[in-house]
Amino acid sequence: MSLSTTGSRVDADVIIVGAGPTGLMLAGELRLAGVRPLVLERRPQPGEASKANGLSGQILELLRCRGLLERFRAASTDPDPAPGFPFGGVDLDLTHLADPPLHALQIPQPRLERVLDERAHELGADIRRGHEVVGLTQDDATVTADVHGPDGSYQVSARYLVGCDGGRSRIRDMVGIPFPGTTYPEVNRLAQVTMPDSVTRLDNGDLDVPGMGRIRAGFTRTDRGVFAFGSLTPEVLMLFTTEDESIEYDDDEPMTLTELQGSIRRVLGADLPLGEPRRLSRFTFTARHAERYRDGRILLAGDAAHLFPATGVALNAGMLDAVNLAWKVAAAIHGWAPAGLLDTYHDERHLAGARTLLHTQAQVALRRGQDPAAEALREVFRELLVDEQPLRRLGSLVAGADIRYPMPGADRHALIGTFAPDFTLHTDQGTTSAAALLHTARPILLDLADRLDLRETARDWQHRIDIHTAETDHRPADALLIRPDGHIAWAATVDESADTAASALREALSSWFGAPLRTTVPLIDRPS
Repeated sequence: MSLSTTGSRVDADVIIVGAGPTGLMLAGELRLAGVRPLVLERRPQPGEASKANGLSGQILELLRCRGLLERFRAASTDPDPAPGFPFGGVDLDLTHLADPPLHALQIPQPRLERVLDERAHELGADIRRGHEVVGLTQDDATVTADVHGPDGSYQVSARYLVGCDGGRSRIRDMVGIPFPGTTYPEVNRLAQVTMPDSVTRLDNGDLDVPGMGRIRAGFTRTDRGVFAFGSLTPEVLMLFTTEDESIEYDDDEPMTLTELQGSIRRVLGADLPLGEPRRLSRFTFTARHAERYRDGRILLAGDAAHLFPATGVALNAGMLDAVNLAWKVAAAIHGWAPAGLLDTYHDERHLAGARTLLHTQAQVALRRGQDPAAEALREVFRELLVDEQPLRRLGSLVAGADIRYPMPGADRHALIGTFAPDFTLHTDQGTTSAAALLHTARPILLDLADRLDLRETARDWQHRIDIHTAETDHRPADALLIRPDGHIAWAATVDESADTAASALREALSSWFGAPLRTTVPLIDRPS
């Protein structure tokens, strides 16, 4: 990639290339952090292809922390599905767990993007559709993008640029970041259709199909592929096929009902009557991971940084990338970022991407084997998932809820590096929750033991963090320092000595939120 000296002119703080879920989530998070994003999307209109059918995993907890979960739930016309998920041809049934670690929200991607677009606009983001980035240059101060828009070509400059432009990312290619991995020959088709009158759903969940007989619930394997079905409601069937094909499909070209019927016919060897389509999508499976998420002032997020060979994880990973990156790049723009803060974006999210790649490639091994040994492996796996501990562990892995970022002091307290639990908080002003305190996307010091010494220590950072005092049942720590992305940067053990806790807190505050601001302003102690 060539370098240039573009001077100090900037047209935006951050250029975001791509208005998919990751790019739009990033735009909203940057606006919460007081940063001006400019979103450039090559497509003139929002996409209508249902590349994904919903959200699942840790992103749902993050949306709760932003006060957005009910807004997304209102945009879904389907009830929340039971906590059960496919895992490499094996059913991951979490319905018997009192508190499942993995949940899902049914919302087709076009509707999801509309909600994110509306939120980004409400917060003041500039989103330009039909504007394609065709060239990039960067220097020590700025990034300049060459853009082709509806009215011709132009240039735009910013302090940083983030490529959120998908698995075939032009930004990643322009920068020259390697994207090693494997593309599998599978073509997968997923659909929701109404239950046709001629098909009977039996009490045990099987289907009775005229001219075909009984199709058992779950996965049916033939020498031509895999067919599976389930149900969201008694009236709606969810259908899935996978076949090995050499055809390369255009991801933006919607799948048709005729295409789905042809796939079912090839796999099962017979026609399955179908009702009216609700959602239709087609996708291939690829396992690829960018070697680095940052090149100078250019960063990658979402599918531009990672592709996973399983369903239900890409949106979770990409939108969490956006939340992790936003507050860090905002700190750099505002001038208070500690040394190395922006590099932790790669360190943390590359770790999370590798973790997701681990379990999705394990799914490849489970689902693609066709010999008796492979079926034996799946059967042993099913038996393991009868027990709560492996079921819970696997659910947390798929959700991304088991991620613990490596942080200084992580050996001092088990919560450091993890996502903050959403426990109930009791304050002088009533009852609230940890998630509610993060609605504004500001870091917080949460004092759970009325530790004035710790609140006084944080006083010199109160222009950057909010300080809250509350009580909770079975407190896990005397105090927690929680980052805007919901991860715990520091924790004081119960009854930790004042000197030890204050010293560790000051170190954590400096490491994550920059130099202190000496002030005589009275402590602002927010009770809720």
